Amino acid sequence: MTPHISRRRTGLALSTAVAAGALLAAGLSSGGAVAQPAAAEKVPAAAPATLSAGAKASLLKEADTAKADTARAIGLGAQEKLVVRDVVKDRDGSLHTRYERTYQGLPVLGGDLVVHTDKAGATEGVTKAVKAELKVDTVTTAATPKGARKVVWAAEGTPKLAFEKVTKGTKKDGTPQELHTVTDAATGKQLFQWDAVHAGTGESQYSGTVEIGTTASGGAFELTDGERGGHKTYDLKNGSSGTGTLFTDDDDTWGDGTPNDPATAAVDAAYGAGATWDYYEQVHGRSGIKGDGVGAYSRVHYGNNYVNAFWTDSCFCMTYGDGAGNAAPLTSLDVAAHEMTHGVTSVTAGLIYSGESGGLNEATSDIFATAVEFHADSEDDVPDYLIGEKIDINGDGSPLRYMDEPSKDGSSEDYWYDGIGNVDVHYSSGVANHFFYLLSEGSGAKEINGVSYDSPTSDGEPVTGIGIEKAEQIWFKALTQYMTSTTDYAAAREATLEAASELYGADSAEYQGVDRAWAAVNVS
Repeated sequence: MTPHISRRRTGLALSTAVAAGALLAAGLSSGGAVAQPAAAEKVPAAAPATLSAGAKASLLKEADTAKADTARAIGLGAQEKLVVRDVVKDRDGSLHTRYERTYQGLPVLGGDLVVHTDKAGATEGVTKAVKAELKVDTVTTAATPKGARKVVWAAEGTPKLAFEKVTKGTKKDGTPQELHTVTDAATGKQLFQWDAVHAGTGESQYSGTVEIGTTASGGAFELTDGERGGHKTYDLKNGSSGTGTLFTDDDDTWGDGTPNDPATAAVDAAYGAGATWDYYEQVHGRSGIKGDGVGAYSRVHYGNNYVNAFWTDSCFCMTYGDGAGNAAPLTSLDVAAHEMTHGVTSVTAGLIYSGESGGLNEATSDIFATAVEFHADSEDDVPDYLIGEKIDINGDGSPLRYMDEPSKDGSSEDYWYDGIGNVDVHYSSGVANHFFYLLSEGSGAKEINGVSYDSPTSDGEPVTGIGIEKAEQIWFKALTQYMTSTTDYAAAREATLEAASELYGADSAEYQGVDRAWAAVNVS
Protein backbone atom coordinates (compact mmCIF):
# COMPACT_ATOMS: atom_id res chain seq x y z
CA MET A 1 0.00 0.00 0.00
CA THR A 2 1.41 3.39 -0.98
CA PRO A 3 1.96 5.69 2.04
CA HIS A 4 0.26 9.07 1.85
CA ILE A 5 1.19 12.27 3.63
CA SER A 6 -1.55 13.67 5.87
CA ARG A 7 -3.42 16.65 4.44
CA ARG A 8 -4.76 17.78 7.79
CA ARG A 9 -4.78 21.54 8.20
CA THR A 10 -3.27 23.65 10.95
CA GLY A 11 -4.44 26.75 12.78
CA LEU A 12 -8.15 26.17 12.15
CA ALA A 13 -11.49 27.32 13.37
CA LEU A 14 -12.41 25.59 16.61
CA SER A 15 -9.95 25.00 19.41
CA THR A 16 -10.03 21.44 20.75
CA ALA A 17 -8.42 19.81 23.76
CA VAL A 18 -8.08 16.05 24.12
CA ALA A 19 -8.50 14.54 27.57
CA ALA A 20 -6.04 11.68 28.09
CA GLY A 21 -7.43 8.26 27.32
CA ALA A 22 -11.14 9.01 27.17
CA LEU A 23 -13.95 11.25 26.07
CA LEU A 24 -14.41 13.21 29.28
CA ALA A 25 -16.84 15.82 30.55
CA ALA A 26 -16.92 18.83 28.29
CA GLY A 27 -15.80 21.97 30.10
CA LEU A 28 -16.93 24.60 27.62
CA SER A 29 -16.23 28.30 27.46
CA SER A 30 -18.32 31.06 25.95
CA GLY A 31 -17.50 33.32 23.05
CA GLY A 32 -16.28 30.75 20.52
CA ALA A 33 -12.85 32.34 20.05
CA VAL A 34 -11.14 30.96 16.97
CA ALA A 35 -7.57 30.61 15.80
CA GLN A 36 -6.63 32.31 12.57
CA PRO A 37 -5.80 30.16 9.54
CA ALA A 38 -2.14 29.75 8.72
CA ALA A 39 -0.81 31.44 5.61
CA ALA A 40 -1.96 29.63 2.49
CA GLU A 41 -1.15 29.77 -1.19
CA LYS A 42 -2.45 32.73 -3.15
CA VAL A 43 -6.23 32.68 -3.51
CA PRO A 44 -7.38 32.80 -7.16
CA ALA A 45 -8.98 36.08 -8.27
CA ALA A 46 -12.07 34.17 -9.36
CA ALA A 47 -12.63 32.75 -5.87
CA PRO A 48 -15.57 34.17 -3.88
CA ALA A 49 -14.82 37.32 -1.89
CA THR A 50 -15.81 37.68 1.74
CA LEU A 51 -18.90 39.89 2.03
CA SER A 52 -20.26 41.41 5.21
CA ALA A 53 -23.99 41.02 5.78
CA GLY A 54 -24.42 44.72 4.97
CA ALA A 55 -22.42 44.52 1.76
CA LYS A 56 -24.40 41.52 0.59
CA ALA A 57 -27.69 43.20 1.44
CA SER A 58 -26.59 46.23 -0.59
CA LEU A 59 -25.77 44.07 -3.63
CA LEU A 60 -29.11 42.29 -3.38
CA LYS A 61 -30.90 45.63 -3.17
CA GLU A 62 -29.04 46.93 -6.24
CA ALA A 63 -29.94 43.77 -8.16
CA ASP A 64 -33.57 44.10 -7.14
CA THR A 65 -33.69 47.73 -8.27
CA ALA A 66 -32.23 46.81 -11.66
CA LYS A 67 -34.09 43.53 -12.20
CA ALA A 68 -36.42 44.90 -14.91
CA ASP A 69 -33.47 46.23 -16.90
CA THR A 70 -31.65 42.94 -16.36
CA ALA A 71 -34.63 40.96 -17.65
CA ARG A 72 -34.66 43.01 -20.85
CA ALA A 73 -30.88 42.83 -21.23
CA ILE A 74 -30.84 39.03 -21.14
CA GLY A 75 -33.79 38.75 -23.52
CA LEU A 76 -36.64 37.61 -21.30
CA GLY A 77 -40.15 37.95 -22.67
CA ALA A 78 -42.58 40.72 -21.74
CA GLN A 79 -44.55 38.32 -19.50
CA GLU A 80 -41.48 37.33 -17.50
CA LYS A 81 -40.04 38.99 -14.41
CA LEU A 82 -37.05 38.28 -12.22
CA VAL A 83 -36.99 37.72 -8.46
CA VAL A 84 -33.55 38.15 -6.84
CA ARG A 85 -32.48 35.20 -4.68
CA ASP A 86 -28.72 35.35 -4.09
CA VAL A 87 -25.53 37.06 -5.16
CA VAL A 88 -21.89 36.01 -5.06
CA LYS A 89 -19.03 38.45 -5.62
CA ASP A 90 -15.60 37.22 -6.70
CA ARG A 91 -12.33 38.74 -5.54
CA ASP A 92 -11.82 40.24 -9.02
CA GLY A 93 -15.11 42.16 -8.75
CA SER A 94 -17.23 39.84 -10.91
CA LEU A 95 -20.81 39.29 -9.76
CA HIS A 96 -22.96 36.18 -10.09
CA THR A 97 -26.59 37.06 -9.32
CA ARG A 98 -29.12 34.26 -8.96
CA TYR A 99 -32.78 34.86 -9.82
CA GLU A 100 -36.07 33.01 -9.74
CA ARG A 101 -38.49 33.83 -12.57
CA THR A 102 -42.22 34.51 -12.84
CA TYR A 103 -44.47 34.28 -15.90
CA GLN A 104 -47.63 36.40 -15.86
CA GLY A 105 -47.14 36.58 -12.11
CA LEU A 106 -46.87 32.81 -11.64
CA PRO A 107 -43.74 31.20 -10.12
CA VAL A 108 -41.70 29.30 -12.71
CA LEU A 109 -40.37 26.06 -11.21
CA GLY A 110 -37.15 25.31 -13.04
CA GLY A 111 -36.94 28.88 -14.32
CA ASP A 112 -34.01 29.92 -12.11
CA LEU A 113 -30.97 31.49 -13.71
CA VAL A 114 -27.66 33.13 -12.85
CA VAL A 115 -26.45 36.34 -14.53
CA HIS A 116 -22.67 36.76 -14.65
CA THR A 117 -21.27 40.31 -14.88
CA ASP A 118 -17.71 41.65 -14.81
CA LYS A 119 -16.45 44.28 -12.39
CA ALA A 120 -17.62 47.04 -14.76
CA GLY A 121 -21.18 45.66 -14.75
CA ALA A 122 -21.12 44.24 -18.28
CA THR A 123 -23.00 40.97 -18.71
CA GLU A 124 -20.65 38.11 -19.54
CA GLY A 125 -23.16 35.29 -19.68
CA VAL A 126 -26.29 33.67 -18.27
CA THR A 127 -26.66 30.19 -16.81
CA LYS A 128 -30.25 28.97 -17.10
CA ALA A 129 -31.94 25.95 -15.54
CA VAL A 130 -34.08 25.69 -18.67
CA LYS A 131 -33.36 27.11 -22.12
CA ALA A 132 -36.83 26.50 -23.53
CA GLU A 133 -38.86 29.60 -24.38
CA LEU A 134 -41.60 30.40 -21.89
CA LYS A 135 -44.88 30.62 -23.77
CA VAL A 136 -47.64 29.12 -21.66
CA ASP A 137 -51.44 29.33 -21.68
CA THR A 138 -52.30 30.23 -18.08
CA VAL A 139 -55.97 29.22 -18.30
CA THR A 140 -56.59 26.04 -16.26
CA THR A 141 -58.82 23.21 -17.44
CA ALA A 142 -58.27 20.70 -14.62
CA ALA A 143 -59.67 21.17 -11.13
CA THR A 144 -57.33 22.93 -8.73
CA PRO A 145 -56.17 20.52 -5.99
CA LYS A 146 -57.11 21.74 -2.52
CA GLY A 147 -54.31 23.84 -1.05
CA ALA A 148 -52.32 23.95 -4.30
CA ARG A 149 -50.88 26.99 -6.05
CA LYS A 150 -50.76 27.62 -9.79
CA VAL A 151 -47.23 27.56 -11.26
CA VAL A 152 -45.39 27.15 -14.54
CA TRP A 153 -43.51 23.83 -14.60
CA ALA A 154 -40.35 24.29 -16.66
CA ALA A 155 -37.97 21.85 -15.01
CA GLU A 156 -38.32 19.23 -17.76
CA GLY A 157 -39.69 19.10 -21.28
CA THR A 158 -41.92 21.85 -22.66
CA PRO A 159 -42.94 24.46 -20.06
CA LYS A 160 -46.58 24.07 -19.06
CA LEU A 161 -49.13 25.34 -16.60
CA ALA A 162 -49.26 23.22 -13.45
CA PHE A 163 -50.30 23.03 -9.82
CA GLU A 164 -47.89 22.59 -6.93
CA LYS A 165 -49.21 21.15 -3.69
CA VAL A 166 -47.20 20.72 -0.48
CA THR A 167 -48.40 17.91 1.79
CA LYS A 168 -46.97 17.80 5.29
CA GLY A 169 -46.90 14.57 7.23
CA THR A 170 -44.63 12.06 8.96
CA LYS A 171 -42.84 9.05 7.50
CA LYS A 172 -42.92 5.64 9.19
CA ASP A 173 -39.56 6.24 10.88
CA GLY A 174 -40.77 9.53 12.40
CA THR A 175 -39.11 11.90 9.94
CA PRO A 176 -41.29 14.89 9.03
CA GLN A 177 -42.26 15.13 5.38
CA GLU A 178 -42.96 18.13 3.14
CA LEU A 179 -43.93 16.44 -0.10
CA HIS A 180 -44.13 18.70 -3.16
CA THR A 181 -46.36 17.29 -5.90
CA VAL A 182 -46.60 18.98 -9.32
CA THR A 183 -49.57 18.10 -11.53
CA ASP A 184 -50.48 19.13 -15.08
CA ALA A 185 -53.13 21.88 -14.96
CA ALA A 186 -54.69 20.58 -18.16
CA THR A 187 -54.85 16.84 -17.47
CA GLY A 188 -54.34 16.49 -13.71
CA LYS A 189 -51.48 14.04 -14.37
CA GLN A 190 -48.60 14.03 -11.88
CA LEU A 191 -45.47 15.58 -13.43
CA PHE A 192 -42.96 15.49 -10.59
CA GLN A 193 -42.59 14.95 -6.86
CA TRP A 194 -39.91 15.61 -4.24
CA ASP A 195 -39.52 15.89 -0.48
CA ALA A 196 -38.24 19.18 0.93
CA VAL A 197 -37.02 17.56 4.18
CA HIS A 198 -33.52 16.21 3.65
CA ALA A 199 -32.51 13.45 6.08
CA GLY A 200 -29.25 11.64 6.91
CA THR A 201 -27.41 9.70 9.70
CA GLY A 202 -24.14 9.95 11.68
CA GLU A 203 -22.31 9.56 14.99
CA SER A 204 -22.09 11.68 18.13
CA GLN A 205 -20.01 12.27 21.26
CA TYR A 206 -16.66 12.10 19.45
CA SER A 207 -15.52 15.74 19.44
CA GLY A 208 -13.89 15.78 22.85
CA THR A 209 -13.65 19.02 24.84
CA VAL A 210 -14.63 21.90 22.57
CA GLU A 211 -15.32 25.61 22.69
CA ILE A 212 -18.85 26.69 21.85
CA GLY A 213 -20.50 30.09 21.73
CA THR A 214 -22.78 30.92 24.66
CA THR A 215 -24.41 34.12 25.94
CA ALA A 216 -24.77 35.39 29.50
CA SER A 217 -28.39 36.03 30.43
CA GLY A 218 -29.95 36.87 33.80
CA GLY A 219 -27.08 35.53 35.89
CA ALA A 220 -26.85 32.30 33.88
CA PHE A 221 -25.91 31.29 30.35
CA GLU A 222 -27.90 30.22 27.30
CA LEU A 223 -26.76 28.21 24.30
CA THR A 224 -26.90 31.13 21.88
CA ASP A 225 -23.80 31.75 19.74
CA GLY A 226 -23.57 35.53 19.36
CA GLU A 227 -20.42 35.21 17.25
CA ARG A 228 -22.11 33.09 14.62
CA GLY A 229 -25.39 34.72 13.73
CA GLY A 230 -27.17 34.00 17.01
CA HIS A 231 -27.41 30.24 16.43
CA LYS A 232 -29.51 28.69 19.20
CA THR A 233 -29.76 25.11 20.40
CA TYR A 234 -33.08 23.81 21.75
CA ASP A 235 -34.22 20.70 23.65
CA LEU A 236 -37.28 18.92 22.21
CA LYS A 237 -37.29 16.52 25.19
CA ASN A 238 -38.26 13.63 22.91
CA GLY A 239 -41.13 15.55 21.37
CA SER A 240 -41.58 15.91 17.62
CA SER A 241 -43.04 19.38 17.14
CA GLY A 242 -42.40 22.99 18.06
CA THR A 243 -39.09 24.72 18.66
CA GLY A 244 -38.38 23.23 22.09
CA THR A 245 -36.74 24.79 25.14
CA LEU A 246 -33.55 26.82 24.82
CA PHE A 247 -30.67 25.17 26.69
CA THR A 248 -29.43 27.14 29.71
CA ASP A 249 -26.74 26.51 32.33
CA ASP A 250 -25.67 28.19 35.57
CA ASP A 251 -21.88 27.93 35.26
CA ASP A 252 -21.30 27.78 31.49
CA THR A 253 -19.97 24.21 31.73
CA TRP A 254 -22.10 21.99 29.51
CA GLY A 255 -22.60 18.25 29.25
CA ASP A 256 -20.60 15.31 30.57
CA GLY A 257 -19.62 13.58 27.33
CA THR A 258 -22.30 10.91 27.64
CA PRO A 259 -25.96 10.68 26.57
CA ASN A 260 -26.92 10.57 30.26
CA ASP A 261 -26.70 14.37 30.31
CA PRO A 262 -29.17 15.94 27.84
CA ALA A 263 -26.76 18.85 27.33
CA THR A 264 -24.13 16.59 25.73
CA ALA A 265 -26.12 16.32 22.51
CA ALA A 266 -26.60 20.09 22.62
CA VAL A 267 -22.83 20.55 22.88
CA ASP A 268 -22.23 18.41 19.81
CA ALA A 269 -24.97 20.20 17.86
CA ALA A 270 -23.65 23.63 18.78
CA TYR A 271 -20.07 22.59 17.98
CA GLY A 272 -21.13 21.20 14.60
CA ALA A 273 -23.05 24.36 13.76
CA GLY A 274 -20.08 26.53 14.76
CA ALA A 275 -17.55 24.46 12.82
CA THR A 276 -19.77 24.53 9.73
CA TRP A 277 -20.25 28.31 10.03
CA ASP A 278 -16.49 28.80 10.37
CA TYR A 279 -15.75 26.60 7.38
CA TYR A 280 -18.05 28.45 5.00
CA GLU A 281 -16.92 31.83 6.27
CA GLN A 282 -13.17 31.18 6.38
CA VAL A 283 -12.85 29.03 3.26
CA HIS A 284 -15.55 30.48 0.99
CA GLY A 285 -16.26 33.93 2.44
CA ARG A 286 -19.90 33.00 3.13
CA SER A 287 -21.32 34.31 6.41
CA GLY A 288 -23.96 31.77 7.40
CA ILE A 289 -26.11 29.47 5.33
CA LYS A 290 -27.84 32.28 3.44
CA GLY A 291 -24.71 34.42 3.40
CA ASP A 292 -26.59 37.11 5.35
CA GLY A 293 -24.91 36.71 8.73
CA VAL A 294 -27.99 35.08 10.28
CA GLY A 295 -27.66 31.77 12.08
CA ALA A 296 -29.99 28.80 11.77
CA TYR A 297 -31.03 26.92 14.90
CA SER A 298 -30.73 23.34 16.12
CA ARG A 299 -33.16 21.02 17.91
CA VAL A 300 -31.91 17.92 19.75
CA HIS A 301 -33.66 14.95 21.38
CA TYR A 302 -36.26 14.61 18.63
CA GLY A 303 -38.69 11.72 19.02
CA ASN A 304 -38.04 8.38 20.71
CA ASN A 305 -35.30 6.01 19.45
CA TYR A 306 -35.20 8.13 16.29
CA VAL A 307 -32.13 7.11 14.25
CA ASN A 308 -31.82 10.08 11.93
CA ALA A 309 -31.21 13.80 11.58
CA PHE A 310 -32.63 16.26 9.07
CA TRP A 311 -32.56 19.79 7.72
CA THR A 312 -35.84 21.64 7.12
CA ASP A 313 -35.96 24.70 4.85
CA SER A 314 -39.28 25.92 6.22
CA CYS A 315 -37.94 26.39 9.76
CA PHE A 316 -34.36 26.99 8.64
CA CYS A 317 -33.29 24.51 11.29
CA MET A 318 -31.42 21.28 12.03
CA THR A 319 -33.06 18.46 13.99
CA TYR A 320 -31.34 15.46 15.61
CA GLY A 321 -32.71 12.18 16.94
CA ASP A 322 -31.16 10.28 19.86
CA GLY A 323 -30.44 7.07 17.96
CA ALA A 324 -31.19 3.48 18.90
CA GLY A 325 -32.13 3.17 22.55
CA ASN A 326 -31.87 6.96 22.85
CA ALA A 327 -28.19 6.30 23.60
CA ALA A 328 -26.36 7.79 20.60
CA PRO A 329 -27.63 11.24 19.56
CA LEU A 330 -26.88 11.84 15.88
CA THR A 331 -25.07 15.09 16.49
CA SER A 332 -21.65 14.36 14.98
CA LEU A 333 -19.67 16.93 13.04
CA ASP A 334 -20.14 15.33 9.63
CA VAL A 335 -23.89 14.92 10.20
CA ALA A 336 -24.26 18.56 11.24
CA ALA A 337 -22.25 19.80 8.25
CA HIS A 338 -24.08 17.46 5.86
CA GLU A 339 -27.52 18.59 6.93
CA MET A 340 -26.76 22.31 7.12
CA THR A 341 -25.20 22.13 3.67
CA HIS A 342 -28.65 21.15 2.41
CA GLY A 343 -29.58 24.66 3.52
CA VAL A 344 -26.69 26.19 1.55
CA THR A 345 -27.74 24.21 -1.53
CA SER A 346 -31.35 25.32 -1.09
CA VAL A 347 -30.50 29.04 -1.17
CA THR A 348 -27.93 28.72 -3.98
CA ALA A 349 -28.36 26.14 -6.76
CA GLY A 350 -31.66 24.89 -5.32
CA LEU A 351 -31.03 21.39 -6.71
CA ILE A 352 -34.40 19.60 -6.83
CA TYR A 353 -34.28 16.66 -4.43
CA SER A 354 -35.18 14.01 -6.99
CA GLY A 355 -33.52 12.42 -10.02
CA GLU A 356 -29.93 13.31 -10.89
CA SER A 357 -30.24 16.79 -9.38
CA GLY A 358 -31.28 15.10 -6.12
CA GLY A 359 -28.21 12.88 -6.19
CA LEU A 360 -26.04 15.97 -6.70
CA ASN A 361 -27.87 17.69 -3.82
CA GLU A 362 -27.12 14.76 -1.50
CA ALA A 363 -23.53 14.47 -2.71
CA THR A 364 -22.94 18.19 -2.13
CA SER A 365 -23.80 17.63 1.53
CA ASP A 366 -21.37 14.69 1.77
CA ILE A 367 -18.67 16.68 -0.03
CA PHE A 368 -18.85 19.66 2.30
CA ALA A 369 -19.33 17.44 5.37
CA THR A 370 -15.95 15.96 4.47
CA ALA A 371 -14.46 19.40 3.81
CA VAL A 372 -15.71 20.67 7.18
CA GLU A 373 -14.10 17.67 8.90
CA PHE A 374 -10.75 18.45 7.29
CA HIS A 375 -11.09 22.13 8.20
CA ALA A 376 -12.00 21.43 11.86
CA ASP A 377 -9.10 18.94 12.08
CA SER A 378 -10.27 17.39 15.36
CA GLU A 379 -7.99 14.92 17.12
CA ASP A 380 -11.12 13.09 18.30
CA ASP A 381 -12.77 12.88 14.87
CA VAL A 382 -9.83 12.61 12.48
CA PRO A 383 -10.64 13.90 8.95
CA ASP A 384 -11.47 11.19 6.44
CA TYR A 385 -13.46 10.43 3.30
CA LEU A 386 -16.03 8.34 5.16
CA ILE A 387 -19.53 9.43 6.18
CA GLY A 388 -20.96 8.30 9.55
CA GLU A 389 -17.87 6.23 10.31
CA LYS A 390 -18.37 6.24 14.09
CA ILE A 391 -22.08 5.68 14.48
CA ASP A 392 -21.95 1.95 13.71
CA ILE A 393 -25.44 2.18 12.24
CA ASN A 394 -24.82 -1.10 10.40
CA GLY A 395 -23.83 -2.88 13.61
CA ASP A 396 -20.50 -4.09 12.21
CA GLY A 397 -18.32 -1.00 12.61
CA SER A 398 -18.62 0.04 8.96
CA PRO A 399 -19.34 3.65 7.92
CA LEU A 400 -22.57 4.77 6.33
CA ARG A 401 -20.89 5.83 3.05
CA TYR A 402 -17.48 5.56 1.38
CA MET A 403 -16.38 8.31 -0.98
CA ASP A 404 -13.42 6.45 -2.49
CA GLU A 405 -15.59 3.51 -3.63
CA PRO A 406 -19.25 4.24 -2.86
CA SER A 407 -20.51 0.76 -3.78
CA LYS A 408 -18.75 -0.67 -0.71
CA ASP A 409 -21.87 0.28 1.28
CA GLY A 410 -23.86 -2.23 -0.77
CA SER A 411 -26.23 0.32 -2.32
CA SER A 412 -24.43 3.39 -3.70
CA GLU A 413 -23.33 3.79 -7.30
CA ASP A 414 -19.68 4.22 -8.32
CA TYR A 415 -20.30 5.34 -11.91
CA TRP A 416 -22.90 7.15 -13.98
CA TYR A 417 -25.21 5.20 -16.31
CA ASP A 418 -28.36 6.05 -18.22
CA GLY A 419 -31.24 5.69 -15.77
CA ILE A 420 -29.30 6.52 -12.59
CA GLY A 421 -31.82 9.30 -11.97
CA ASN A 422 -34.31 6.59 -10.98
CA VAL A 423 -32.09 5.50 -8.06
CA ASP A 424 -32.67 6.84 -4.53
CA VAL A 425 -30.77 10.13 -4.20
CA HIS A 426 -28.73 8.81 -1.24
CA TYR A 427 -27.25 6.19 -3.59
CA SER A 428 -27.08 8.00 -6.94
CA SER A 429 -25.02 10.57 -5.01
CA GLY A 430 -22.17 8.05 -5.07
CA VAL A 431 -21.13 9.19 -8.55
CA ALA A 432 -20.38 12.76 -7.39
CA ASN A 433 -18.87 11.56 -4.10
CA HIS A 434 -16.53 9.30 -6.07
CA PHE A 435 -15.68 12.17 -8.44
CA PHE A 436 -14.81 14.44 -5.51
CA TYR A 437 -12.59 11.85 -3.86
CA LEU A 438 -10.76 11.16 -7.13
CA LEU A 439 -10.35 14.87 -7.81
CA SER A 440 -8.99 15.43 -4.30
CA GLU A 441 -6.79 12.38 -3.78
CA GLY A 442 -6.58 10.42 -7.02
CA SER A 443 -7.10 6.72 -7.74
CA GLY A 444 -5.40 3.63 -6.38
CA ALA A 445 -4.29 2.40 -2.97
CA LYS A 446 -3.12 4.90 -0.36
CA GLU A 447 -3.39 5.80 3.30
CA ILE A 448 -4.68 9.19 4.48
CA ASN A 449 -4.70 10.08 8.16
CA GLY A 450 -4.54 6.41 9.11
CA VAL A 451 -7.40 5.28 6.84
CA SER A 452 -6.73 3.00 3.86
CA TYR A 453 -8.38 3.78 0.51
CA ASP A 454 -8.26 2.10 -2.89
CA SER A 455 -10.33 4.04 -5.41
CA PRO A 456 -11.10 2.42 -8.79
CA THR A 457 -12.03 4.10 -12.09
CA SER A 458 -14.63 3.12 -14.67
CA ASP A 459 -12.10 2.98 -17.51
CA GLY A 460 -9.21 1.52 -15.55
CA GLU A 461 -7.10 4.62 -16.18
CA PRO A 462 -5.43 6.41 -13.24
CA VAL A 463 -6.41 9.80 -11.84
CA THR A 464 -4.01 12.20 -10.13
CA GLY A 465 -5.58 14.24 -7.32
CA ILE A 466 -5.26 18.01 -6.99
CA GLY A 467 -5.87 18.18 -3.21
CA ILE A 468 -9.07 18.73 -1.26
CA GLU A 469 -8.37 22.46 -0.80
CA LYS A 470 -8.63 23.07 -4.55
CA ALA A 471 -11.37 20.51 -5.12
CA GLU A 472 -13.64 22.17 -2.54
CA GLN A 473 -13.11 25.60 -4.14
CA ILE A 474 -14.11 24.20 -7.54
CA TRP A 475 -17.26 22.50 -6.23
CA PHE A 476 -18.36 25.55 -4.23
CA LYS A 477 -17.92 27.91 -7.18
CA ALA A 478 -19.77 25.51 -9.46
CA LEU A 479 -22.60 25.11 -6.93
CA THR A 480 -23.11 28.80 -6.21
CA GLN A 481 -22.49 30.23 -9.67
CA TYR A 482 -23.19 27.63 -12.37
CA MET A 483 -25.52 24.92 -11.06
CA THR A 484 -29.29 25.42 -11.16
CA SER A 485 -32.32 23.57 -9.84
CA THR A 486 -32.31 21.05 -12.70
CA THR A 487 -28.56 20.39 -13.06
CA ASP A 488 -27.82 16.76 -13.92
CA TYR A 489 -24.45 14.97 -13.97
CA ALA A 490 -23.52 16.13 -17.46
CA ALA A 491 -24.30 19.73 -16.51
CA ALA A 492 -22.41 19.34 -13.22
CA ARG A 493 -19.35 18.34 -15.25
CA GLU A 494 -19.67 21.51 -17.33
CA ALA A 495 -20.21 23.63 -14.21
CA THR A 496 -17.09 22.30 -12.48
CA LEU A 497 -14.99 22.67 -15.64
CA GLU A 498 -16.14 26.29 -15.91
CA ALA A 499 -15.28 26.85 -12.24
CA ALA A 500 -11.84 25.23 -12.63
CA SER A 501 -11.14 27.31 -15.73
CA GLU A 502 -11.97 30.56 -13.96
CA LEU A 503 -10.08 29.66 -10.80
CA TYR A 504 -6.95 28.06 -12.22
CA GLY A 505 -7.02 28.45 -16.01
CA ALA A 506 -8.27 26.32 -18.91
CA ASP A 507 -4.77 24.89 -19.45
CA SER A 508 -4.18 24.14 -15.78
CA ALA A 509 -3.57 20.79 -14.09
CA GLU A 510 -6.67 21.51 -12.01
CA TYR A 511 -8.87 21.81 -15.11
CA GLN A 512 -7.42 18.61 -16.52
CA GLY A 513 -7.96 16.95 -13.15
CA VAL A 514 -11.67 17.82 -13.20
CA ASP A 515 -12.04 16.50 -16.73
CA ARG A 516 -10.19 13.29 -15.90
CA ALA A 517 -12.07 12.67 -12.63
CA TRP A 518 -15.45 12.95 -14.38
CA ALA A 519 -14.29 10.56 -17.10
CA ALA A 520 -13.25 8.14 -14.35
CA VAL A 521 -16.86 8.00 -13.09
CA ASN A 522 -18.23 7.70 -16.66
CA VAL A 523 -19.55 11.26 -16.99
CA SER A 524 -18.69 12.96 -20.26
